[in-house]
Amino acid sequence: MFKPFKPPSFVKPGDSGVLNDSQRAVKRPRLSDEGVVKANPTINNDRAVAPEPEDTNPDTVYYNVLWRKFTTKKNKTWDGDGILRVGKGYAILEDISGREMGRTAWDKPLLPESRLSIGGKDIEVDSLLPRKEYLSGRAHLNVLRPNPPTSPIIVSKPRPRSKLIVVPEKEFEPKQPVRSATFQTEASKARYKNPMLETSTVLAKHKNESTPRHDPFANGALIMKRPKQIPKDKQIVDVVVDPLLSKHLRDHQREGVKFLYECVMDIRDYGGEGAILADEMGLGKTLQTITLLWTLLKQNPIYEEQPVVKKALIVCPATLINNWKKEFRKWLGMERIGVFVFDDNKKRITDFTRGRTYSVLVISYEKLRTNIDELQKGHGIDIVIADEGHRLKKEQNKSGVAIRSLTTTKRIILSGTPIQNDLSEFFSMVTFVNPGILGSAKAFTKQFEVPIVKSRQPEASPDEIEKGQARSEELAETTSAFILRRTADILSKYLPTKTEYILLCRPTKTQAALYNRIIASATFQAALSGGSQLHLQLITLLKKVCNSPRLLTGGEGLAKDDDNSDLGLVQSILSEMPASFLRNNGASAKLRVLDNLLSVLRSTTDEKIVIVSNSTAILDLLGNLLVSNGLTFLRLDGSTPPKTRQDLVDAFNRTSASERFAFLLSAKAGGQGLNLIGASRLVLFDVDWNPATDAQAMARIHRDGQKRPCMIYRLLIAGGLDEKIWQRQVTKLGLADSIMDKKKGGGTSSFTHEELRDLFRLDVRERGCQTHELIACQCGGQGLPPVELEANTPPHEIIDSDDDDDDDEDDENDNKIQNKPMWRKASTIINIEAEQEEEEEKARSHHARQRRRRRESSKEMQSLMEYTHIDTALLNPNVNDEEEEDLSTLIHDEVLLQLLHGGGDTTNEGEEEHRIAFIFSKTSA
Repeated sequence: MFKPFKPPSFVKPGDSGVLNDSQRAVKRPRLSDEGVVKANPTINNDRAVAPEPEDTNPDTVYYNVLWRKFTTKKNKTWDGDGILRVGKGYAILEDISGREMGRTAWDKPLLPESRLSIGGKDIEVDSLLPRKEYLSGRAHLNVLRPNPPTSPIIVSKPRPRSKLIVVPEKEFEPKQPVRSATFQTEASKARYKNPMLETSTVLAKHKNESTPRHDPFANGALIMKRPKQIPKDKQIVDVVVDPLLSKHLRDHQREGVKFLYECVMDIRDYGGEGAILADEMGLGKTLQTITLLWTLLKQNPIYEEQPVVKKALIVCPATLINNWKKEFRKWLGMERIGVFVFDDNKKRITDFTRGRTYSVLVISYEKLRTNIDELQKGHGIDIVIADEGHRLKKEQNKSGVAIRSLTTTKRIILSGTPIQNDLSEFFSMVTFVNPGILGSAKAFTKQFEVPIVKSRQPEASPDEIEKGQARSEELAETTSAFILRRTADILSKYLPTKTEYILLCRPTKTQAALYNRIIASATFQAALSGGSQLHLQLITLLKKVCNSPRLLTGGEGLAKDDDNSDLGLVQSILSEMPASFLRNNGASAKLRVLDNLLSVLRSTTDEKIVIVSNSTAILDLLGNLLVSNGLTFLRLDGSTPPKTRQDLVDAFNRTSASERFAFLLSAKAGGQGLNLIGASRLVLFDVDWNPATDAQAMARIHRDGQKRPCMIYRLLIAGGLDEKIWQRQVTKLGLADSIMDKKKGGGTSSFTHEELRDLFRLDVRERGCQTHELIACQCGGQGLPPVELEANTPPHEIIDSDDDDDDDEDDENDNKIQNKPMWRKASTIINIEAEQEEEEEKARSHHARQRRRRRESSKEMQSLMEYTHIDTALLNPNVNDEEEEDLSTLIHDEVLLQLLHGGGDTTNEGEEEHRIAFIFSKTSA
């Protein structure tokens, strides 16, 4: 440091410059009574040896380091931070994104401030990095952590100066009343009466005192959390939710509103103002959103400031536009808030952007892209709500790009299924609400997606499993600050029960013959060895066979799917099939089961039903089936105008079963957000690769307002492509659970060539099903009580008993190989032992692969152990009456029981009408 400037003193010429003792300056006396404060003693700390890291593998140690390129500058600076891994004789330098920058041979311990050179860079060790933190990926992720609570700064009041003159207050002296010069009537002499109603409550408002808009002391008041920082010279006031709404909120909805408020107001300390409300379908995400918007549009935690939000934007599928309008009217009425519904090109969006009448704009994703320029004008948008926001799962999604062009940072996604296929889609949604919170896409893929997916592969090493699990836990912990997920189990005290039945239908003879002929055809086998585009065509072809062979011809009056645009491969395969197979109307096992189900339901109950499909061609078939049986129905698909969709829903919910018995619904056009509580039964006719599509569709009837127990039926072809797609759905749901619900488990995400061949194989069995065998359940299809699995339950515990059987089977196979008679020529006798060992090794490898595949399948689908497993072969008249009665008690649906016991009638093929081979059932809230 530089010393302060000291002016030179004047010295007389006669002075010698030497001062005697009397001339020396005397120190001034101290004015404080406190003792002299001594300087802190200097302590020399010896350098400590780096502590032994908390590591299961002591050979690898991790350090936080600083690095720079070689330079000859005098004043050197560091270029960046990095991580140094030292183990197995090497020191490896990584940058903050995890990219390797160089390595060198090194086997010595390092201390803080130690220096070395790697890959043309100078490195200085800063500190030791715990192994747990490195494995979690936190060191590679620049995420803000909540700051520790700080004590408030207390500012002392200024003291009055002693020289101020205090003027004593004079006592109040009442003056003589002044006589009024006006004539006083009896009314003027009457006592003052408050014009407000006696039931009205108005908070007393004093000068310079902040008063909340609503009474925070009222019974059931919902008070938001106060911000940690306020502007200078401003007062803070409690934000209290309007009792008009808060009195209708359930406990989980009150928590949801508080969570969203804290996120958009930047109170939760994660470095953003966005949030994802990922509650399962039917938990009231719409009401929570309306409550949040109404609070932000009317209040501000800073006293006498403008409301937090002036203009709000709600983006949703076209089907849900009128539903949002209806919900606003239901909860807030017509006069309290202005909602502009842009569902017609004749409307001017400037009425919302430039006018003061409307505070909320509801618009579809398609209209948003074409009107984004207009939305950027005027006042602008203060908050964006993306309903069914999983549509933004692609980073380059046009709707997402349009919304990001708006200036607001307050963004909320509403989605019951935020993770659908893979983690890259999840990254896109998180980045949309909180840009940069998970780093770049490339860094996220390297640090999180690749390790997590790799840890779920059957051949994963213990180190890869440990690393993947640590990254999965860190990702769940990081995103839990702005993602709220609740399951439908909390509705158990509000709604009737819901039972899901997975009905595995045995294919008809015609259906099985056509299926096997297709996969055995030369064209099919050639396409199987081709690219992924050909594989998709083969999958589409076999899906149609599972649903109905009639779909292959396109039938007269039936709509054709978009998949038929390229019919070269399909026509080549169908040309090898007998024409009688394709024209048989009774060849579909699913249609037979559905036909019988509708007949029993209509004749024995007054309930209504929703039938869902992903294909308009299937909806045409189902419509013909209903017409032939004289059953009335409504239909909603992609061709239905958005304006009339809500009217169809309302008409179905209001009318009785005699007027509107069924509702045909397209899963893609109307499978999200609609409330079809007029029906208590739902049939999912076909399956989709994306489990979220099916989950959204099945949630249409079990919602607020439902009065009856709900029954959901999923129709699958046993042993066919349907069942295998459903198996893949279960593994994808395991990946979503591991991140959203912090459960252990999850499945792989790609096909091997062997799995692809098995995917197309038709596995027809007399009893049981392939899925029940894969999960290695020992119940024998007798409907044992479902197992309540905990989140940390090791999947291998479910299949330990099965491993013993496999070991016995291997021993038997080994004995067969050893006892097998082998006749050889004398010239080759010397090679007998070598060939015998080779054959034994091949057999052992084959059975080991089978056991491993069985074990991995069991891990991936362990959630199916929560279902009841019923083999319908045990319900036939030849089985013991007591056993049949026990199994019947496990099926709580009288309609399904009557359908199962009503078999025996034969069709034109001489087959049984009841074709249900196996049932998985689960009852929940």
